[in-house]
Amino acid sequence: MGDDSDEEEMNLSLFPKKFGNSTFLIDSIPVAEFQGRPLADHPAVKNGRPPGALTIPRELLDASTVAEAISVISCWYEDKTEWGQRVGWIYGSVTEDVVTGYRMHNRGWKSVYCVTKRDAFRGTAPINLTDRLHQVLRWATGSVEIFFSRNNALLASSRMKLLQRIAYLNVGIYPFTSIFLIVYCFLPALSLFTGQFIVQSLSVTFLVYLLTITVTLCMLAVLEIKWSGIELEEWWRNEQFWLIGGTSAHLAAVLQGLLKVIAGIEISFTLTSKSGGDDLDDEFADLYIVKWTSLMLPPITIMMVNLIAIAVGVSRTIYSEIPQWSRLLGGVFFSFWVLTHLYPFAKGLMGRRGRTPTIVFVWSGLIAITISLLWVAINPPAGSTQIGGSFQFP
Repeated sequence: MGDDSDEEEMNLSLFPKKFGNSTFLIDSIPVAEFQGRPLADHPAVKNGRPPGALTIPRELLDASTVAEAISVISCWYEDKTEWGQRVGWIYGSVTEDVVTGYRMHNRGWKSVYCVTKRDAFRGTAPINLTDRLHQVLRWATGSVEIFFSRNNALLASSRMKLLQRIAYLNVGIYPFTSIFLIVYCFLPALSLFTGQFIVQSLSVTFLVYLLTITVTLCMLAVLEIKWSGIELEEWWRNEQFWLIGGTSAHLAAVLQGLLKVIAGIEISFTLTSKSGGDDLDDEFADLYIVKWTSLMLPPITIMMVNLIAIAVGVSRTIYSEIPQWSRLLGGVFFSFWVLTHLYPFAKGLMGRRGRTPTIVFVWSGLIAITISLLWVAINPPAGSTQIGGSFQFP
């Protein structure tokens, strides 16, 4: 990095405080740094290892080296050192990988992508709805933690480049977009309930603005597809889950983060299960597991409110003296657009073999009853001046 801090880091007297008391480990640091360099078999590679370095046989490990390695990987070795704080993998965060990368870039280190012809690593991931939502919740919670910590990109040093600062700022801010996403998902239903379109009149300015936003989003989608090399269907599935996760896990992460900052309540998360299907012969048995979680409440509420709003809007238009089909079609279009994004969520709730949790039906019924009572209270039947018409509790 080439400044005073580098000289401090290379001071041998500080090595035990940073890396511990193992002389074997300290001596291996420059060796590991050299072995981590790319081979100088290309003109663009500078200060790399000489060609053929990988073919040189390595020395066999003796018993003392193995014993020292066992001591280094023990839990107590890093006590009273800077491991996990300034050295190595940084601890104390749910998204420790992001914090580690941020600390590296904030101190001036450069990073490059390592893309191999064959996959360098392979592993398992949660594929059913519940575990996937919990995983997204953990990631979003870590991002909120980063936003409210000294790892916020707004507090980064001058060594961090502008694009890096923007990227890390996006990592900490994206869960807060769930607030605006929730409003967007309920606006079409509100317009159908009130009989008013989202805007009072379709002016030329509004149409130009809408067209500009639509074209911009389409161009971004094309760039994402071309850059990532995925199919259009895969991109659309990602967009759908973005709305599902944004209205559930991201919103919960924001609430948890605010509770931790304001009330000091520590954030807890559930480890995602990578297996557990009953049908061992089915490779995708885990996909059909439906376990209830409170994260499902916001998407279910959005679906039910929009479905009821469509029914109310259609009924009002059909039975009105002067039907206003343009307002109905506008509201139905945007509500249908929201429901289209939530279709995989609804399909995931159904599961397989009738395993949908009973609370899903109970919550849906409560939402329908609540909206009906509110509608009767706000808009009583014609000829009645009382709230809720002439209905009275016995």
